[in-house]
Amino acid sequence: MTLRRFALYTLLAALLAAGAAYWFRGPLSMALAKRVVAGRLAADALKDLPDGLHVGLCGAGSPFPDDQRAGPCTAVVAGKRLFIFDVGSGSPRNIGKLGFVHGRIEAVFLTHFHSDHIDGLGELMLQRWVSTSNSAPLPVHGPQGVEQVVAGLRQAYAQDQQYRVAHHGEVTLPAGGSGGLAQPFQIGQAGRVVVLKDADLEIAAFSVDHAPIHPAVGYRISYKGRSVVISGDTKQSAAVQREAQGVDLLVHEALSVPMMAVLEGGAGQAGRPQLKQLFNDILNYHATPEQAAETARDAKVGFLLLHHIVPALSLPGMEQAFVGTARSIFNGPVRVGTDGDFISLPVGSAKIDLGRRF
Repeated sequence: MTLRRFALYTLLAALLAAGAAYWFRGPLSMALAKRVVAGRLAADALKDLPDGLHVGLCGAGSPFPDDQRAGPCTAVVAGKRLFIFDVGSGSPRNIGKLGFVHGRIEAVFLTHFHSDHIDGLGELMLQRWVSTSNSAPLPVHGPQGVEQVVAGLRQAYAQDQQYRVAHHGEVTLPAGGSGGLAQPFQIGQAGRVVVLKDADLEIAAFSVDHAPIHPAVGYRISYKGRSVVISGDTKQSAAVQREAQGVDLLVHEALSVPMMAVLEGGAGQAGRPQLKQLFNDILNYHATPEQAAETARDAKVGFLLLHHIVPALSLPGMEQAFVGTARSIFNGPVRVGTDGDFISLPVGSAKIDLGRRF
C-alpha cells in the first residue's frame, strides 16, 4: 500500500468515526442521562450517614464574589434530621450537590439579617416546597426581626405560588406548603436561649458582637455527646469562646486584615473613595483567622473550620496567606472552608472525619 493510499484510508476512517460519533452522540447521551437522572433523584444522603452530627458547607463565602464559595450557609445533620444555618446566595443549589433533598429540611436558623445571610432564602423555601410537595411552610428561626424577613419573601413569591398551584394543582403542590413560617426568639439576660430541644438534640442561640448589627447570634448544636458551634458574624467574642468550650467543631467566620488592606489600597488608587471607606469599615466587626484560632485554642475545641471567608481567595497561594499565623496559635486541625467541605462526628467516637462532597 502506498503512503498516499494509507493516508487516504486513515482520513476516511477518521471521517467515518467522526460521523458515527455525531449520529450516536445524541442517543447515547440521552441513555446516559436517564441513568444519571434516576440515580440522582433517588439519592438521599440522610439515608447513608451514620448516626452522629454532620456538617456540610453549602456556602463558605461572604458578599464578595467568589467562584469557590457561595453565600454563607451551613448544613447540619443530627441523626436523620437536616437543618440549615443561614442561606446565602447560591447556597440552595449547593444543598442538593451535598446530596440532600430540599424537602427533607426540617428548619432554617438565621444568625442575623445582613443580605448575604438571607438572599438565598426565597429560593430555598421554593425548593423545599416543590421537591417533596410539602404541605406546611418551612420553619425559619431567628432573632426578633425574622418575621419581617419571612413576610417580605412570602409577599415577593406570592404570585409565583399562585402560578404553580394553578398549573400543577393542589394535590401536586399544596398551597399551604409554600413559603416560610417565622419562629422568632429573644435572647435573655443570660445571653443565650434554647431554641429547639428534645431527648437527643439541643440547638441554642447566643448573642455575639457584630455591632452595630443587632440582634446577631451564633448557635451551639449538641447531639448524643457530639457538639458544634457556628459563630455567625462577629468580632472575637467571649460568648463564642464560652459556648465553644470543649466542642468537637468550631465553625468560625474569618477576615484577613492584610488582604483587605490590599483591596482598600486598590480602591484608593482607582479613585473610588466610597469603596475604600467600605473596605475599611468592615474591619471592625469581624474576626481574623488568628483571633478565631485563639478562641479555638482557649476553648479547647477539636477542629477549627473557617468560613464566611473575606475576601475571596482567587489566586494560587492566597489560602496560606489568608490563614496567617493561625496554625501556630491553635495546634488542632485548621481548615479554610470551601463549598462542599463535609465533616462527620459519629456518635460514640472521638473521630472527626473530613471529606468533600463536590
